[in-house]
Amino acid sequence: MRVLALNGSARKEWNSATMLRYAAKGAKEAGAEVTLIHLYDLTYKGCTGCHSCKLLDGKSFGRCAMKDDLTAVLTQAIEADVLLMSSPIYFNDVTGMLRAFLERLWFPAITYEKERRPLYPKRVNVGMIFTTNAPGGFYTALYDGLKQTSQWIIGDTEYVDASETLQFADYSKYAASVFDVNARQKRRQEVFPDDCKKAYEMGKRLATPK
Repeated sequence: MRVLALNGSARKEWNSATMLRYAAKGAKEAGAEVTLIHLYDLTYKGCTGCHSCKLLDGKSFGRCAMKDDLTAVLTQAIEADVLLMSSPIYFNDVTGMLRAFLERLWFPAITYEKERRPLYPKRVNVGMIFTTNAPGGFYTALYDGLKQTSQWIIGDTEYVDASETLQFADYSKYAASVFDVNARQKRRQEVFPDDCKKAYEMGKRLATPK
């Protein structure tokens, strides 16, 4: 069982990355081989709309034609048995790096033919992790939309999320007086461990052979 875990956050040790590591740990304990990649370590851009992936008899039909640091990662994602990804929510969406990855993973897999059947050779189980400083339920429509698209194009998809997350270790250093620091720190200690447990259980469940 091959699992590809993608951290879509620039922060390698904070909320999104931490939950992803728990998901990866669950997958490993299910016996999977896990590869962890931090997308912000790579140099690439989103889909350019070249449509080479839809050119009949073209050498890139059904695959992204762009060549950069994401090329090999896309191949790994297509060939994986499980794809795990994590991202904080910035301005009502995942980070730009994860969004660019999704554009280049999703778009080549579909055509404009009447039969909207995805082109990738197999279905891949997908686990998404979202973190936000907004209240619980605030981004449910966003999460459900991403899940629906992933489920259509890639494979069975589920997600876990963490809300009202701790943004800083020391709030006194930042312009952030809108937050109740004590409440955030308390939630970090009492609720975030449960969020991480849910990520762990998702990773283990998805990586367990059926």
